[in-house]
Amino acid sequence: MLNTRTDEPSASGNSYQLSLRQLTDSSIPTGAFAHSLGFETYIERGVVHDEESFGRWLGAFLSQQLTYSDAPTMRFLYEGWDVLELDGLLTAQLLPRQVREASIKMGNRMLDIGAEVFPSAELSAYRALVSSGRAAGHQPLAFAVVARSLGVPAAEAIAAHLFATVTSLTQNAVRAIPLGQTAGQRVLRNAHDAVAAAVERAARLTPDDFGAVSPGLEISQMRHERQRARMFMS
Repeated sequence: MLNTRTDEPSASGNSYQLSLRQLTDSSIPTGAFAHSLGFETYIERGVVHDEESFGRWLGAFLSQQLTYSDAPTMRFLYEGWDVLELDGLLTAQLLPRQVREASIKMGNRMLDIGAEVFPSAELSAYRALVSSGRAAGHQPLAFAVVARSLGVPAAEAIAAHLFATVTSLTQNAVRAIPLGQTAGQRVLRNAHDAVAAAVERAARLTPDDFGAVSPGLEISQMRHERQRARMFMS
């Protein structure tokens, strides 16, 4: 006799779950594999050189740039802020040229992929702003627009984006430092609590907190542009 359970959620209970997994999969072709977002400068200076030192850098990046830039951008969009205003604020706040261009390149790829795979009126409107030159098309905004159109709750979307970014950076560190694959998995596991803390902290931020990133991190990101030898575009 077949034993059926009615107290477990069906596969379609949260219809966005599989879409969110696809959206955050490391194989999605946004070009994230080509960007270190500044940690390569620390490798060149010998500050980041192993699992422990990369883990410290990643924690700082997560608690600074991702918490005070990406996360509030996504939260404010969910709360009804105008996407064009947020796009302009991100452009102004991302001072290092390479990091600003990386956000735009990956964001535009996300918009193109989203239009093909997860089309929506909201996504089409943002793409139109980008196509007309009125908006740049930044990665966290593109991700948030797609996620919101899929019905992903704000906190879950922010956590997914932050962890996807952490994953991409860790995969790049495995190649660049280099680290072993198992070491990379340990770094990711250790980042779980930091991602949760970043989402919680971002939920309490005010507009005045937006872009409060450490100058030291930004300076290192700017130095990458003139680094003699490098693997990554940023």
